[in-house]
Amino acid sequence: MTKKRGARRKDLLYLIGQSLLCLFYYPVFRISVRGRENIPKTGPVLLCSNHMAKRDPVMLGVAQWRQVLYMAKEELFRSRFLGGLLRLLGAFPVIRGSGGTDALENAYKLLDENGMVGIFIEGTRSKDGLLQRPKTGAALLAYRTKAPVVPVCITTGDGGLPKKFKRHIINIGKPIPAESLNIKDDSSLELRRASRTIMKEIAALREETLQELGLPSQAQGAAGK
Repeated sequence: MTKKRGARRKDLLYLIGQSLLCLFYYPVFRISVRGRENIPKTGPVLLCSNHMAKRDPVMLGVAQWRQVLYMAKEELFRSRFLGGLLRLLGAFPVIRGSGGTDALENAYKLLDENGMVGIFIEGTRSKDGLLQRPKTGAALLAYRTKAPVVPVCITTGDGGLPKKFKRHIINIGKPIPAESLNIKDDSSLELRRASRTIMKEIAALREETLQELGLPSQAQGAAGK
């Protein structure tokens, strides 16, 4: 029996919160979105982004209209306000030192329901705005679920760290079919190689944005490590 290729329906609270947060985030963080049309309208999706600020999950949640369900580190949920926002926007915690097993099981279930799962592929926030070495979680999920990976890069107007009232460009790339990652097995070697492939796509999006902004190239970043 062929599985239906719809999209997981948005929760009502998510829809309301997304609409209200758009009114705040777009003017305060001067958000511009490129490539919104690259996000598949149906089926499971892995949305893989760089990570610079605690607010990044919210920013990606308001950048397009499918519900994003996040793996986010447990520490972010300790703030009542931010934790509430993250849960409203579909985040679920990953506890450091646990191996992320519970979070992966949640992600498998959500992808099986044709959901869109967001992952910050670097695993932690950048301290200087530059891209960091990728982790392997996104590659593992792509290998096991065959969900396409949509690369995303958040870049500020000066290429540095994000601040209020500084311009933020969210550049969304074309989907990478899981098959094109050519992951032969779930060994560390294969997953690291595939993770670098995803990160190179994110780095290319950053270069595209920097060129648009007239800023120097940063092509020799962590994506190639």
